[in-house]
Amino acid sequence: MNTPTAAVAVAPATQHQARARRGFQFSAIATLVILVVLVIGASIASPDFLTGPNISNVSRQVVGVGVMSMGMLLVVLTGGIDLSVGSVAALSSVVTAMLIPEHGLTVALVSGLVAGAACGLVNGALISMYRLSPFVVTLAMMTIARGIALLVSNGAPILIGDDGQALLDFGRANWFGVPQPTVLMLLIFALGAVFLGMTRAGRIVRAIGSNEEAVRLSGVPVARHVMLTYIVSGSLAGLAGVISTARAGVGAPTVGFGDELAVIAAVVIGGASLSGGKGTVLNTLVGVLILGVIANIMNLTSVPGYHQQVVMGLIILVAIVAQRSAGGSHR
Repeated sequence: MNTPTAAVAVAPATQHQARARRGFQFSAIATLVILVVLVIGASIASPDFLTGPNISNVSRQVVGVGVMSMGMLLVVLTGGIDLSVGSVAALSSVVTAMLIPEHGLTVALVSGLVAGAACGLVNGALISMYRLSPFVVTLAMMTIARGIALLVSNGAPILIGDDGQALLDFGRANWFGVPQPTVLMLLIFALGAVFLGMTRAGRIVRAIGSNEEAVRLSGVPVARHVMLTYIVSGSLAGLAGVISTARAGVGAPTVGFGDELAVIAAVVIGGASLSGGKGTVLNTLVGVLILGVIANIMNLTSVPGYHQQVVMGLIILVAIVAQRSAGGSHR
């Protein structure tokens, strides 16, 4: 007697899950379509776009935002946010450049990465253990990290000099025609895909964003996993700062200024939900490339600097609306 009722109860849930899967698939396709349309439009607008040097240039320019986007994706999957990534990158850049002359390249690199990880650890501890708002905590860290970077550098860029030649070589060299920093970024995305798709910890991170209370009741140490995502985000922000130093030859307290917005935009354009639980590594990479193509084509077509911010914001908004419309309503 109860079987028909049970079947009726289960059917709506099954239909909802099917719609969600179809929406997610459409969302993924829409993101790729947006990138293809932008590439075609850029090729028409400027014959220089699809040249080898320009493609290489685009791939170099997106590395910093790309590396930070991988860490941001992990944080967003848990339902959090990290507004401090740009400032943490600046702190790591300054620390690395400052330590190279007296302590050598190895110590400087490790110290730069540790500085980023330490910022992430503080963020993660306050958010996961003390249940503070991720927005407020990371906003405070954004100010603190940038302030420390300005203090230790006296507000001026720090040249890394000949002692950091190996770092300069990495930032400017190619590997089979692909810039080495780009290769490193792609490797990080590949590791992120393996982590989220093939490890228990990765599945837990995604599950926390979908239903944190259910994960907690199942006996999983939620706080530990949330803290891990912020440590990874801080570490990758630190790595982005090191890469910036490698490319420019200086550690500057202005590195990453405003990048937190570009990083969040890349993740959202890639289809991630800011409420958590939804997002993929591949789509995040596509989101990063979309931002890179938009910025590059505006430079090639000589769009004035002040106008670029307006155009970039409008295109991002249109891309997000198109991506969401194709994916259907969710969350």
